[in-house]
Amino acid sequence: MMRIVDIRERSVPLRGAISNSVVSFADHTVSLVAVISDVIRDGRPVAGVAFNSIGRFAQSGILRDRMIPRVLAAPPETLLDTDSGRIDPARVLASAMRDEKPGGHGDRAAAAASIELACWDLLAKIDDVPAHAIIADHHGRQPNSAGVPVYAAGGYYRSDGDDRGLVDEVCGYLDAGYQAVKIKIGGAPLDEDRRRIEAVLSVVGDGGRLAVDANGRFDCATALAYGQALEPYRLRWYEEPVDPLDLRSHRELAGAYSGALATGENLFSVGDTVNLLDFGGLRPDRDLLQMDAGLSYGLTEYAAMIDLMEQRGFDRRQAVPHGGHLINLHIVTGMGLGGCEAYPGVFAPFGGYTDDCAVVDGVITPGQRPGFGLEGKPGLDVEIGALLG
Repeated sequence: MMRIVDIRERSVPLRGAISNSVVSFADHTVSLVAVISDVIRDGRPVAGVAFNSIGRFAQSGILRDRMIPRVLAAPPETLLDTDSGRIDPARVLASAMRDEKPGGHGDRAAAAASIELACWDLLAKIDDVPAHAIIADHHGRQPNSAGVPVYAAGGYYRSDGDDRGLVDEVCGYLDAGYQAVKIKIGGAPLDEDRRRIEAVLSVVGDGGRLAVDANGRFDCATALAYGQALEPYRLRWYEEPVDPLDLRSHRELAGAYSGALATGENLFSVGDTVNLLDFGGLRPDRDLLQMDAGLSYGLTEYAAMIDLMEQRGFDRRQAVPHGGHLINLHIVTGMGLGGCEAYPGVFAPFGGYTDDCAVVDGVITPGQRPGFGLEGKPGLDVEIGALLG
């Protein structure tokens, strides 16, 4: 009978001081978690490793005070799949969530996700396969071995306000094989944001290759004004224009803006997704959903969100999760989703991909390292080594 013998957490700072229209990431941290098993390989226990995505904060207190002790105290057999006798990520999640009331998702959802996702990494390492293979098999699918669409997310506000630097950044993404990019809006006056958009369009050449992200900054009136200004550009999408829970404003914008909208990265549960689809005005023929398993209790909850999307008439390829990192690349590949984000050069050591994840003509193929392959990422390998001792 397979057992979890320890769970460890380490708060790791993001590197680099960048800002969007709402927050600075200079002081942001991430919880790196290891689930250590009693399976021994090469004289060491096999450990699954994951983290709680990017753009929130480490959840050390919730993990160490509540969730990790619950899992370690659970009878070992209650954490196992009854047929295979192996760790069951859904059962581990249920144990971590014992005695938690419904609702109030927030940071708790990210804490639980780091443990649940580490279980998927553990299972894949035990089978000596990349995580996308075991994710696909669990969900009755074939992994997308041909690769998945990927776009480069950047265009953060610079202290010098230099459009030349923004253009050079985007040109670097194009040279690296990305065909679509995303930049920030809402952190400057509309005229300045239009100037930045037009500077990027001068090098990407087509509005369908550029998305913009307001990070929930706008009230309804401002979102509508931006929508009117953005309409002629025919952009790839207009992302998170209003507060993620302001569904009335989102519905009003969807009724006025003919282009694609994208949202969902700050919704953390199936219940949140139900409300978004019922009341947010999303259109199955064009809009995208960006929920992130690392912020949403892990793959167990996230898979239920994808099922709900399909029940409401959306294609699973309209799911393009937030968080440009290896974990979501494997989830997108294994579950047949529409594509993933990349953070080339920002949010180190978590953002971006390893050298064996090739980007060619806007398509990325995951590497073949066992699990999520986090140990192959420079900088993150050092943090994992410190966590595992």
